[in-house]
Amino acid sequence: MPTITRREALAGAAALAIAPQTSPAPQGKVVAKGRLRQSVCRWCYAKIPLPEFFTAVASMGLTAVDLLSEKEWPIAGEHGLICSMGSGFGGSIADGLNVKANHEKILAGLTRGIPLAAAQKVPNLITFFGNRRGMGDAEASANCVEGLNKIKGLAEEHGVTICLELLNSKVDHKDYHGDHSAFGVNIVKAVDSPRVKLLYDIYHMQIMEGDVIRTIRDNRDYFAHFHTGGVPGRHELDDTQEINWRTVAAAIAETGFQGYFAHEFIPLRDPLTSLRQAVALCDV
Repeated sequence: MPTITRREALAGAAALAIAPQTSPAPQGKVVAKGRLRQSVCRWCYAKIPLPEFFTAVASMGLTAVDLLSEKEWPIAGEHGLICSMGSGFGGSIADGLNVKANHEKILAGLTRGIPLAAAQKVPNLITFFGNRRGMGDAEASANCVEGLNKIKGLAEEHGVTICLELLNSKVDHKDYHGDHSAFGVNIVKAVDSPRVKLLYDIYHMQIMEGDVIRTIRDNRDYFAHFHTGGVPGRHELDDTQEINWRTVAAAIAETGFQGYFAHEFIPLRDPLTSLRQAVALCDV
């Protein structure tokens, strides 16, 4: 299922056409162990009214929802939730930090968003590397480092982490520059800030490079956030796909990871039932 517009058009209406229109009533808490702080991306459940969705998520024992817009942050708070990853400030997937001409707009957005996020206890804001358009890795890396160096001080001052997302360029995001872990890790190392890290999307990196657990263990200091999604297809975390999610979740927990592990799969079955099953599976 293509997801190229999921953050540029957060509702993701085309991708969600297959999702059921209704959802069951909350069925009680799912989280029992809670070594991983699980979250869930709103766009995958956009057909469920926001208050109903927040109520269901909170009833499962989750404490956060991912990729909410600024206007949705206080609504989450009314349901005892926070936004674990704020969106709408860090540019777009295609037009990212790898191009200097994009810096003014992206940095202006982050400059506005970082203090707002801090005030609403939003720990992370998302941003992107951008598409290649023929640019080499060395130039792209230098441009990303230059842009991030200009904003890292504000992020450090407010305690908000800027997260650059790793995405696949094979299936969903053709020509995306940040399509391998090493590329992103080298940029984060060069910026050298506790408030500039990577969003390691497990779905995307399984497609591009595999070796998920080793990569996570070796680069634990550079990953601030995780996303899930079944491979292939970006659907439920079940036996129709190839990742052993319980083992991956346990490996992340064993690193001492303190960030959020957010579910970002497009459910083919009843959406909240699928979410409950994923949360239970990854409650390690």
